[in-house]
Amino acid sequence: MDLLSQIREKAREVQQTIVLPEGEEERTLKAADVVLKENYAQLVLLGNPEVIKQKSTSFGLSHIDKACIVDPKNHAEKQDYTTLLYELRKSKGMTMEEAARLVEDPLYLGTLMIKKGAVGGEVAGAMNATGNVLRPAFQIVKTLPGISVVSGAFIMIMKDKQWGDNGIMVFADCAAHPNPNEAELAQIAVASARTAKTIAGIEPRVAMLSFSTKGSAKHEMVDKVINATRIAREMAPDLQIDGELQADAAIVPSVGAAKAPGSPIAGHANVLIFPTLEVGNIAYKLVQRLAGADAIGPIMQGMAAPINDLSRGCSVEDIVNLVAITANQAAAQ
Repeated sequence: MDLLSQIREKAREVQQTIVLPEGEEERTLKAADVVLKENYAQLVLLGNPEVIKQKSTSFGLSHIDKACIVDPKNHAEKQDYTTLLYELRKSKGMTMEEAARLVEDPLYLGTLMIKKGAVGGEVAGAMNATGNVLRPAFQIVKTLPGISVVSGAFIMIMKDKQWGDNGIMVFADCAAHPNPNEAELAQIAVASARTAKTIAGIEPRVAMLSFSTKGSAKHEMVDKVINATRIAREMAPDLQIDGELQADAAIVPSVGAAKAPGSPIAGHANVLIFPTLEVGNIAYKLVQRLAGADAIGPIMQGMAAPINDLSRGCSVEDIVNLVAITANQAAAQ
């Protein structure tokens, strides 16, 4: 069974409830129909019930009636969610009137449902920019204890099975934080190791990447990676992690042995932590295109509950996969 099949099967077993704020969007509806048909998760769809019903009929969808459909503008718990948002944000100057307006925004309502415990996670972004998806998440759900930064990881599935664990690797951060400081980079490493274990199903061996291996170059950018490695070890003493390592030293056994003799990670890494977002984003796209790798994600890391952001160019299958991943994250947390 391949990794995606394993992720979907595990989602079926853990049975989490996931909210889809873009409940009227075509790809989201079609993906929801697949999720409900295959029983990967219970779903809450946010949107106008009549619009959802009409579109479901026109698309020939037969399982949407299994979802809980909530109209953000008119539902029984609207006042309760308005009060909850006001209480959470009044110290930041929010008024009750502003809260009443924002709870009609599906992205705010979805995160409030998570905060209240009505759902385990959220998938959005098919028709909303990343900033719009994550803004209410930061305001309402916030980050995990000890974590101040949200990052985006990709599970990379290589055709050449010599890399990582039978071709499976995790790359981060490729989607969220442009230039993390050393403490934030350490948090990204620890969060990515958790993703490798809970979602990719591999025992993480983390390489902190740089243009230097074990002092071969001197620069403040190298110092950041060295310090981040130390901090990550302090945060997670049992984590298998090493740095700073060049990419070839991290993944090629002969190069790792030559450049970093004695390192337990060099030449055998399956989790690659990039020093900046631009490096990570460029790297995953090059590997995806030049090596023909499947890139699953971004899987958002660091939130107190799983809130995952889709690309606006996503496919129906992308949404189904991310719902299954989000269900797994919710069960793990």
